[in-house]
Amino acid sequence: MAKPILDDELWSLIHPLLPPPKPRRTRYPGRKPLDDRAVLTGILFVLQSGIPWEMLPQEMGCGSGMSCWRRLRDWQQAGV
Repeated sequence: MAKPILDDELWSLIHPLLPPPKPRRTRYPGRKPLDDRAVLTGILFVLQSGIPWEMLPQEMGCGSGMSCWRRLRDWQQAGV
């Protein structure tokens, strides 16, 4: 079995640094936001492998590459 990109110990250090999720609208809430850990796994995979964001495999369960890129952008703007 392959070593996970983001193990529990590293996640426990990173998770408190992330901003809380935005509150969802009550009317027309849209899709549920992706889990921060899954998104961070996708971000790390793209950065380690060097693939384009659009080529992030859906099978990883990290959402689309653009979703990961947007979350990375939001975290950077928040100072993370």
